[in-house]
Formats: sequence, C-alpha cells, structure tokens
Amino acid sequence: MSRLTRLALALLICASPLAIAQENPWAPPGNSKKPTTGVVVFFREKKYIGGGVAYKVREGNVQLGKLSNGTYFTVRARPGLHRYEVHSEAQDVLTLEVEPGETYFVSFGLTLGIVAGRPNLAPSDRQTFIKLYDKLKDVTGKGIQ
Repeated sequence: MSRLTRLALALLICASPLAIAQENPWAPPGNSKKPTTGVVVFFREKKYIGGGVAYKVREGNVQLGKLSNGTYFTVRARPGLHRYEVHSEAQDVLTLEVEPGETYFVSFGLTLGIVAGRPNLAPSDRQTFIKLYDKLKDVTGKGIQ
C-alpha cells in the first residue's frame, strides 16, 4: 500500500471518531440532533523501553482499555470532567473536560522508575496521532474487564 493511500486511510479513520461523536449513534439516519458525546483517543507510540508491559487506562473503577506497545483505542465520553488514570509503581492522572462533538487525543508515555516504568498520560493532537497511525494497532474494546 502506498504511503499516500495509507495517509488518506489514516485521515478517514481519524475523522471517523469525530463523525461518530457528532451524531447520536442510536438515532435514525438523517436526524439533526446535536451531538451528545465526545470521543477520546488514547494512543501509545511503539518504543523499545517498556515495550513488554501493557497499562490499563481507567476512569474510577471502570477499565476503559489497555495500552500495550504501539496501540490505540477510542472511547465515547459524556460531556463534563473526566479523570483518567494509569497505574504501575506510580500513578498518573489526566483530567479532561469533554465537550459534545469534540475529539481529544491523549498520548501515553513512560519514564524510568526504580522497578518499572512510570506512566504518563498527556494531552496530544490529531497531527501527532496521524504521524504515528501507520505503526499503531487499534485495540478498541479489547482488554476491557
């Protein structure tokens, strides 16, 4: 597949969470109701450091997904404040204000810790996600308990 074809495909896929969030998926087609949810895309760049460990992303007691090396997943979120957490020997928390019809990108990174990597959730952007998209695997809905 050519690089141009992959980029076009990535743009379509990146646009699809936004398109999904802009309409009520339970409403009949053509319904012009305002969006009721936002979309959050969590992604983890493929890197050697910490590559063998997967981290669970949670909101409260609910596991939203699992980020292993080179993966991403999307979740729908109701409008308002959300507190996303990851744990290892340390914990990181990202608070995000979600608005209906908006798509948010959150990157996952690791820094060295004493025993294991220290997780880090950070706001990101669509361009960063698009650059990494070719090397990422969609794990949306997998690894949820």
